[in-house]
Amino acid sequence: MLYQIYEAQRSLMEPFADFAQAASKLYSNPLSPFGQGPFAQRVSAGYDLLYRLGKDYEKPEFGIKTIAIEGVEVAIHERVELDKPFCELRRFKRFSDDSDVLTRLKGQPAVLIVAPLSGHYATLLRDTVRSMLHDHKVYVTDWKNARTVPMEQGAFHLDDYVNYVEEFIRHLQGEYGNCHVISVCQPTVPVLAAVALMASRGETTPLTMTMMGGPIDARKSPTAVNNLAMNKSFEWFENNVIYRVPTNFPGSGRRVYPGFLQHSGFVAMNPDRHMSSHYDYFKHLIAGDDTSAEAHRQFYDEYNAVLDMDADYYLETIRVVFQEFALVNGTWDVRNEQGQFERVRPQDIKTTAHFTIEGELDDISGSGQTEAAHALCTGVPKTRQKHLEVKGAGHYGIFSGRRWRDSVYPQVRDFILQFNDGKAGASSKPAARPAKAPAKAPARSARRK
Repeated sequence: MLYQIYEAQRSLMEPFADFAQAASKLYSNPLSPFGQGPFAQRVSAGYDLLYRLGKDYEKPEFGIKTIAIEGVEVAIHERVELDKPFCELRRFKRFSDDSDVLTRLKGQPAVLIVAPLSGHYATLLRDTVRSMLHDHKVYVTDWKNARTVPMEQGAFHLDDYVNYVEEFIRHLQGEYGNCHVISVCQPTVPVLAAVALMASRGETTPLTMTMMGGPIDARKSPTAVNNLAMNKSFEWFENNVIYRVPTNFPGSGRRVYPGFLQHSGFVAMNPDRHMSSHYDYFKHLIAGDDTSAEAHRQFYDEYNAVLDMDADYYLETIRVVFQEFALVNGTWDVRNEQGQFERVRPQDIKTTAHFTIEGELDDISGSGQTEAAHALCTGVPKTRQKHLEVKGAGHYGIFSGRRWRDSVYPQVRDFILQFNDGKAGASSKPAARPAKAPAKAPARSARRK
């Protein structure tokens, strides 16, 4: 019922938001009689702020049209390579008329960036993608809003997430012989599971695996986010944050963790900071500081755009990652595409070099949570492992902004290049699906929704 009430409120607010937008333009136009008064700029700024607080935020675009490589403008064509019910594998293909640049582009490594499915859209990694495009062939997982997925497509489980990642890795391996994988925040766990399962079956695994700010072991330095997931029961989450999609969406009737509830949680973590930011935006508008005002718009256009998550996936993530710690305890069984369970064994990974990255001030994934991957991947030689703590960086700073571009990305680029030839043990042949389904693993203790 809460979802229906929210949608009704949003529909009622829409004409008022449109009015506020029109009024803001009316008072800011110097040719308008309303724009002549001494307080016109303040009134315009107030209406603009009301509009942004009341408007509906749609999914943003990546908007990466060109990048400069060696002083040459390279065109970027964004296209969908694979279309799954709950995710699109999106490629950013580069084009150039400069033959030397084109030759260089063709020889660069292919990278799969696995974006988080934790409330925001994959466009949150826009800065990550833009940086990676300078030296790599880039693919990214673009997760769909669960309220747009019809019920006949079935539910989406954490196991399905792992299976998707495996399929995407195989797709890149089929195209290029092998690939590299980067996971940011939430997907560090399912990506590590996917690579481990591929290794256990004897499949070719990615050349490198970079894990950034993720809850591999959420018991270490738990944050407020971790504590909520750990201290509330599974039933509490199921009874208090799961609702059905209203009838005006394609996914009508689907059980989801609604985006508007997630957004409320994001804001509640730092309410004073958001209030201050909106007040600063109001002052920038009055002062005519268009640069600062536009920076605010760009940030909140991204921050306020949220998606619904399928209930089964969300609840299973809470249980597996934050309550049972199944990955680090060695008790996680994943249902494969053949319907059989397989035990996740990170120790079976032998050839995939891995790089863990954490922010010193990360308040979402605490210190040591991502680094814990090294203790799990005991089959990987120490010479193929690396860890980086980014001084002064929070959660978003390790994959976006100045610290990402100046401090983190150069090390990620060099790490990928170091192991790109695959001579240290990783096969360069395209991956092949196993002919037979693996033996059934021990049954899981918890029920599958």
